[in-house]
Amino acid sequence: MTYLDLRQKEVINCKDCKRIGCVADIEFDPCNGQICALIVPAPVRFFSCFSKCCRYYIRFCDVVRIGPDIILVDVCLETARMKDE
Repeated sequence: MTYLDLRQKEVINCKDCKRIGCVADIEFDPCNGQICALIVPAPVRFFSCFSKCCRYYIRFCDVVRIGPDIILVDVCLETARMKDE
């Protein structure tokens, strides 16, 4: 599977069965080359131009399954949210 394959998949949270978004970036461990996390942009809200953009940092250990169309994760979105600088 390639990076482009991952970017085309939707990320779904198993806790509430809601769509989180699509993978925007991946974080790797430089020592062993393994994937550490998937980074998914948070949905854009009305008047979001006045606030900073947020992303979800989903640890790879929270990934339940990678299917042909979706990636299932089991994560609490409140703890996975991070703000862009």
